[in-house]
Amino acid sequence: METNEMKSTPECPKTWMVESILVTILCCLPLGIVGIVNAAKVNSLYSAGKYDEALRASNEAGKWTKIGAGIGVIGIVLYIIFVVIVGVGSAL
Repeated sequence: METNEMKSTPECPKTWMVESILVTILCCLPLGIVGIVNAAKVNSLYSAGKYDEALRASNEAGKWTKIGAGIGVIGIVLYIIFVVIVGVGSAL
């Protein structure tokens, strides 16, 4: 008796490529590049059947992209605060 087992292939993990590129351009160049490098690995690892490694690369890309975006947002907020303080100081 043969069993007809269908192995379902898990969906390809998110690559984070677009987000990594945006972080590289707009926020934090070094961390965005790390995100891009890991994002570039996701599809090739998935295509090679290395799902666990593709998932790991996706998680790394997401981590570095989020850290870069966070640093960028914090930098922008600090810059705005600095400009406001200097603007108020010079108006007095």
